Amino acid sequence: MTNQTVVSLRGVTRRYESAAPPALDHVTVEVQAGEAVAVMGPSGSGKSTMLNLIAGVDRADSGAVEVAGEDLGRLSEAELARFRRGRIGVIFQFFHLLDDMTVRDNVLLPAQLAGGSKPAARARAAELLESLGIADKADAYPARLSGGQRQRVAVARALMNRPALLLADEPTGAVDARTGEQVVELLRELNQSGQTLVVVTHDAEVARHCATRLITLRDGRVEAGALR
Repeated sequence: MTNQTVVSLRGVTRRYESAAPPALDHVTVEVQAGEAVAVMGPSGSGKSTMLNLIAGVDRADSGAVEVAGEDLGRLSEAELARFRRGRIGVIFQFFHLLDDMTVRDNVLLPAQLAGGSKPAARARAAELLESLGIADKADAYPARLSGGQRQRVAVARALMNRPALLLADEPTGAVDARTGEQVVELLRELNQSGQTLVVVTHDAEVARHCATRLITLRDGRVEAGALR
């Protein structure tokens, strides 16, 4: 692990309704390169808002959000889209794979959107599918895969452009317990290989097994704690 800061939220507040309490209330958080951080808290605590701000799909009302050295508040919508494609990978609870595209084409999609070299992208996709144990599914369609296989495809897609940060939003929420254990082990292995990871989860076991630090949110504020 290095001392490079990958995520920095400084005094961040986000409101959705002027008369309601803020979804995030003057939150200050940092994530260093190589960390695996779990974000937990009850429903409505601000977990999804924090994830959306880090991913650049939402904007803070006040405070600063910096990711991989970029001040997201200074980027236009087009610049944010390019930044997300190149620097952030996201694993969703419900996979969000395109059913009319093969596994290979789903994984290649981020590289195609970023306009990279096609031969290099195909080589990268093949490498990821092999490392994740699903190379034999490259020509299959998502509907023919198990939940665990689909989540591995989603992980491969998220890693396609070698992101500085990998975000996982309830990554075990749509799979059975055994598959969930496999997903957690995969996330832990990715972090051990050096991937910086932020996981939003309601499951304390997921946090305990795949994260090195815990951030607890309640009513839009941080109640920090350490896992180990």
